[in-house]
Amino acid sequence: MDVIMPQLGETVAEGVVTKWYKKVGDAVKADEVLFDVETDKVSTEIPAQATGVVAEILVQEGVTAKVGERLAVIRESQAAAAAPTTAPLAAAISADGTGAQRISPTAAHASEIAKPPLVPSEGAQARLSPVVRKLMSEHALSPGEIQGTGRDGRITREDVTSHVAKRGEQPESRTMPPVTPVTRAPQTPSERIEPTAPSALKPALTGSPGQVLPLNAVRKRVAENMTRSWTTVPHVLQVVEADFFRVEQARRELGAAWKEREGHSLTYLPFVVRALSIALGRYPKLNSTFGSDTITVQRRINIGIAVDMNFEGLMVPVVKDVPNKSLPQLAREINDLAGRARAGKLKPDELTEGTYTITNNGAYSTVITAPIINQPQVAILSTDAVRKKPVVIESPEGDSIAVRPVGVLAQSFDHRAVDGAYAAAFLRELKLIIETRSWSQDLQS
Repeated sequence: MDVIMPQLGETVAEGVVTKWYKKVGDAVKADEVLFDVETDKVSTEIPAQATGVVAEILVQEGVTAKVGERLAVIRESQAAAAAPTTAPLAAAISADGTGAQRISPTAAHASEIAKPPLVPSEGAQARLSPVVRKLMSEHALSPGEIQGTGRDGRITREDVTSHVAKRGEQPESRTMPPVTPVTRAPQTPSERIEPTAPSALKPALTGSPGQVLPLNAVRKRVAENMTRSWTTVPHVLQVVEADFFRVEQARRELGAAWKEREGHSLTYLPFVVRALSIALGRYPKLNSTFGSDTITVQRRINIGIAVDMNFEGLMVPVVKDVPNKSLPQLAREINDLAGRARAGKLKPDELTEGTYTITNNGAYSTVITAPIINQPQVAILSTDAVRKKPVVIESPEGDSIAVRPVGVLAQSFDHRAVDGAYAAAFLRELKLIIETRSWSQDLQS
């Protein structure tokens, strides 16, 4: 059977084969890791789809291949043909939520085949996947410190996270700078959209001054995609300030109980995502994809959330069918997706079908960010820092001034798809929803 390049993201058209774990003539079992692939969206291990022998390798390591391109050929064994695997990586053509056709694997991350623990050999250490290398770098680990449980002692993601847990670290812990609450209350982290923020404000993983650093595959594709979007799309930026008083009120009232019950903080992000889904339902042209001479208004509202990978790139997991989910459901799902994105445990279909994107830069106290649109979407929202500011409060008794938590919402939109008045009306609607909705009631639903 043919081994093909899977689709690992809605807009991903190609990937780089970074490592083959088998050579021609080697036996391979179904669900055994066959090769690593790296795109601008994800670095992941791809398992074999069938049991047999590798008959041909058509695309060598370091070579870029298009989605759907033949990478290798497996000559299936008679046993495999008689008994299909229970979890194949079947690449099937299916219509996705954006109305486009895509090739999507039905099972992208196979579990490591259980084997007795082995001390990793020098060869096994050299065959670390990109995800494992990144995790080990984040926690300052060397291969010799970890006992691999993968094939031939290869170190897996689970080996790294288990090792980190045993020595008392939290693999996905994130520390954010504090902010003074609006009213007297225990100190809480600032810019509470921190599931997308980098870890503990680590220094960037760059070389020494004067060193020339080659672009890795992920950075090359980010550069290509951003350049294509910026040079193709007429970007327009619009900005509003929103009073997060009602959101902060809900967090003060219910945040402590939430953290005790759920095990993670209640951030601003699920509130913004909920408000965004309501506003997009009222202004659906911003929940669209742009074609050469068409605009497709999407039936589903699937919001992608940019997650920083320790300054080495971004991943954008997608929260799907947002209007159908409660605020607590959104909070749990966003936290889960962000954590698994950083651990390299996202499934390929969790990176697809996005119809609108949010990027958060407020963790660094940014004032206004002009984000670049994730094509073929037509808009992207940046949530910048939430700060205490004096605000004029209007009432029948007259105006007054109060100190409120004010956040900046900056949207870049594609002027080919909508005009400024439409986009501005959408931002006004988003602002009003954030400022006037009964968030405490939503949080208890």
